[in-house]
Amino acid sequence: MLSKGEFVRQSLELNLFFLRIMKEHAIFIEGGFTPKNRDLSAQADQFKNELTALLQETVNLSYGKISPEATLSGEFVTDFTLNAEKMTEFFTGIQIDTSVTMDELELRGEQSVNQENVTAAVVERLNTRIINTVQRLADFKETAYQDVLSCRLYTHNYVSMIEHIREEALYYLNHLERLQNRRENDTIRSAAETEHFWNHIIEEHAQFIRGMLDPSEEHLIDIANMFAQEFERLTALAANALRNPALLPRVTKESREETIEIRNFKAQGTKGILECQIKSIILPLLGDHVLREANHYLRLLKQV
Repeated sequence: MLSKGEFVRQSLELNLFFLRIMKEHAIFIEGGFTPKNRDLSAQADQFKNELTALLQETVNLSYGKISPEATLSGEFVTDFTLNAEKMTEFFTGIQIDTSVTMDELELRGEQSVNQENVTAAVVERLNTRIINTVQRLADFKETAYQDVLSCRLYTHNYVSMIEHIREEALYYLNHLERLQNRRENDTIRSAAETEHFWNHIIEEHAQFIRGMLDPSEEHLIDIANMFAQEFERLTALAANALRNPALLPRVTKESREETIEIRNFKAQGTKGILECQIKSIILPLLGDHVLREANHYLRLLKQV
């Protein structure tokens, strides 16, 4: 059973990471629709606004309430995030509220954890509202996914990318519900499940990067393909660890090593996209988005 303090800290850290991820999913979905589907674009934009408001509320509660490891991990914001948002807004015309990013950058200076001024009841109510919004977003993603599969809808996003971001929403919901029930998440099996999930997610990141690079970027395509193959292997290894927990130390070690490598690749790629040095159809914010997910996974791996 989680203590009230742990419930507050873990909830705020989870929401700081995933609310931004969900908000950006809404942006990527909106950017992928064609002019014919203005109604769907408007729905995605409304989700973006709702999630931005929830993220701002979470940030306001989080000063001095989360761990230094989380604030310094680079999973909430990076040095690229602000410019990536501004450039993505310029390219797409989708309005992005950067004030919440500025506030999150200030969180990196907070080094103490003090739960006194944030009650578990306040956070529990926030979690309930987030669950409602993210569930509706997951349903929206599922509808778009099914409509694309049945040729009722066209989008510039890969079909597998829509499924990818739906899986992340469901994963987030699962963890929020665990926290609402005050359940611990420190078993060997839960660690293997986490590594299986994130190795698969990062495998797909590498596949998306490979497919969204310009065909002339042959060297970068080769590197992305190598990472896709390596994380496919690690996903299978983590699946084996679910059946044989003795494999977990090996999975954790190899996953950490490969995640550091792809994190560095993503950081270099995001910098190159922002500086217009890489030819691709990757939005700058998508580059920063997958970089933050690698940073988040690295923090989780350190806790195993």
